[in-house]
Amino acid sequence: MDKDQGEMQNVGFFGLYKESIKTIFSLKKIFAQITLTFILPLSFIFLAHIIIADILDWRIEHYESNEYHSYYHRRASSAWIGYWVFKFVYLTFLFLFSLLSTAAIVYTIASVYTGDDVTFKKVLKIVPKVWKRLAMTFLWTYFGFFIYNAVAGVAVAIWATTIYDTTFGFVLFWVVFSLYCIGFVYITAIWQLASVVTVVESSYGLQAMMKGNALIKGKKLLSWFVFFVLYCVFAGILILFYVFVWNYTILTIIVGLVCLFLLMNLFLIGFVAQTMLYLVCKSHHCEPIDKVGLSTQLGGYLGQLEPQFKPNKDVELGQAHSPPQVQI
Repeated sequence: MDKDQGEMQNVGFFGLYKESIKTIFSLKKIFAQITLTFILPLSFIFLAHIIIADILDWRIEHYESNEYHSYYHRRASSAWIGYWVFKFVYLTFLFLFSLLSTAAIVYTIASVYTGDDVTFKKVLKIVPKVWKRLAMTFLWTYFGFFIYNAVAGVAVAIWATTIYDTTFGFVLFWVVFSLYCIGFVYITAIWQLASVVTVVESSYGLQAMMKGNALIKGKKLLSWFVFFVLYCVFAGILILFYVFVWNYTILTIIVGLVCLFLLMNLFLIGFVAQTMLYLVCKSHHCEPIDKVGLSTQLGGYLGQLEPQFKPNKDVELGQAHSPPQVQI
């Protein structure tokens, strides 16, 4: 990070990705360790899930196509149980490694920003202490996504039972679908900022979501495009994986490894970019980050320093702490 916080205010779309990549290369050793420990398993779990889920789907379809035989009916029931157990295990590990990756990368960048020494050993110590706060923020985000998708589902149901077979209904569907995608990416941007807030500030859960929403104001377009591009690249990697994964040739292995490498780097850039976006938004709102307060917050995770705020009190790190006056 060559720029100070004041200069981050003028960072645009390309500048944000440029700063993210420069940060990764300037800290390549520790980011390589974080990637191999947290992001590589996250990427592998995601791609492996696609293959295993497709195999389980094929088995279920095979058994259900012979539903008139009791043997196949029992096998289909067992296959469904195995499918949902697999989904639960997959989502648990995906959720866990995602939170661990977020905690590790945000803490690393924040420590470098304050001028503190950061080592991979320190990162491993703070990750278990931060992920619970991140989990609370994620649960509130999940609740928000659930409400958003429920409303969208009701809208689709009304459309399907009224005007789906008309020209107006066709046009309306794609308009509403486009608005849905815009809103989905926007909520994702708020969630990512809230995740950074959870690590570097005292807020977490709903408070962090509200702070993320407040920070994004004035930088909505930048935030939306940052995560929209990440989603587009993510979709491209998945399409490439789907096209070649069932060829059963040496090309399948090669493309699979390439997709794993690309997805791993995409996740890394995404996690770093969300922290850079936080700095841009803080700078835009003229909220100088108190490096002493931030250093104290980070040191509190390690038990090195006594926090300057109560755990349940929301402290804005954008407000500098005035030094105590000494009476003579």
